[in-house]
Amino acid sequence: MRASQDQLIRPGGRRRVFAAGLLAVALAFTSACTDGDGGKPSSWQGGSESPAPKAAATISEPATDAKDVPASTGITFTTKDAVETAVELKDAAGKAVEGSVSADGKTWLPAGALEYGTSYTATVTATGDDGRPATATSTFTTMAKPGKQVRVSSFLGDNQVVGVGMPLIVKFSRAIPEDYRDDVQRRMTVTSTPAQEGIWHWVSPTEIRYRPKQFWKADSKVSYRVQAGGLPMGDGWYGRADLTVDIKIGAAVVMTVDNKTKRMTVTRNGSVVKTIPVSLGKKSTPSSSGTMVVIEKLRKTVFDTMEELGPEEGYRTKIDFAQRLTWGGEFIHAAPWSEGQQGTTNVSHGCVNVSMANGDWLFKNTRVGDPITVKGTERKLQNGNGWTDWNMSWDEYVKGSALPYEPPADPDTSPTPDAGTPTPTPTA
Repeated sequence: MRASQDQLIRPGGRRRVFAAGLLAVALAFTSACTDGDGGKPSSWQGGSESPAPKAAATISEPATDAKDVPASTGITFTTKDAVETAVELKDAAGKAVEGSVSADGKTWLPAGALEYGTSYTATVTATGDDGRPATATSTFTTMAKPGKQVRVSSFLGDNQVVGVGMPLIVKFSRAIPEDYRDDVQRRMTVTSTPAQEGIWHWVSPTEIRYRPKQFWKADSKVSYRVQAGGLPMGDGWYGRADLTVDIKIGAAVVMTVDNKTKRMTVTRNGSVVKTIPVSLGKKSTPSSSGTMVVIEKLRKTVFDTMEELGPEEGYRTKIDFAQRLTWGGEFIHAAPWSEGQQGTTNVSHGCVNVSMANGDWLFKNTRVGDPITVKGTERKLQNGNGWTDWNMSWDEYVKGSALPYEPPADPDTSPTPDAGTPTPTPTA
């Protein structure tokens, strides 16, 4: 913190000013004396100019006097021989803008989008080991509010509690061109407690997801942010507003189904809590093998396949305790009609059939985002058929990032409704 002039005044200040006055008089008097070389003042009276600071600072963006600057702009700067660097951004009235330096230390980002049509002054101060500061400034004006804006929305809402396999899902109201995805991704941050390694993965031009390298740690707190306000998103479109979501991770409930044994094993925080007989899909309609995530939970619903399969194969059946796993229609659900085959024979149309009692228990003990892995069936899970983020290896998942992956130095770095359908999604 820089001390003000008032802070620099200490007891005895008047005495020091008086002493300074005497020194000034003495200097005035002695300046009349000269040496013997033509009246040139003695060299001890003069003084050399203060040495230049060892450190240096420059601002490359926004350029000084720049106009029509995006409201999302960061302050891009470089320093040389600096042991300490400070960045400050103020509006024309002198009000400071909150912000922080990015992870690479090259850009300062405001905490939120700047005001449209407003003048700002950025100052970068670099101080070297000599203690002398060097500054660089840039005054610029932001653009007028754009007419074409992209909405950013999150599947999850604040304070939801989700399972350890829950990917963070962000959608855009318009396709983001490939050339702009890296810029968008740079403005997307995830913070977890405890810290966990993870990465964003573009599922499509309008959707991006984030998952950690391993399942989320039980009882984690996760916050993710998209600083999209005023951000260029291609073809004259700009992000409408920033988006921040805070969620919680519940207990580590993991389900594993083995077709060979026709059993589901349920673990909670690493300990087996229940083993459940199941009936999977028959040979003509096999269940998918792979790792899926509970997408939604429906206490009661109706399965209607009449239009899809026709009157001979189709059916319309009331279902209890349904938990969706794929967009293609695979669920965990209670099936009292197959209780005699559960644990021995596959008779379903691709779902994981359990008894009414076990369906009730599962429904009460699972959340959206809980993972389930099915093994040993005739069909492999197709990526994209549900939230299949965990059906990909970490190396595969990393390839979906628009930014190069950089492993953290420390490997450990880098909702509250019930377990029903998520609350309405926030939209920016």
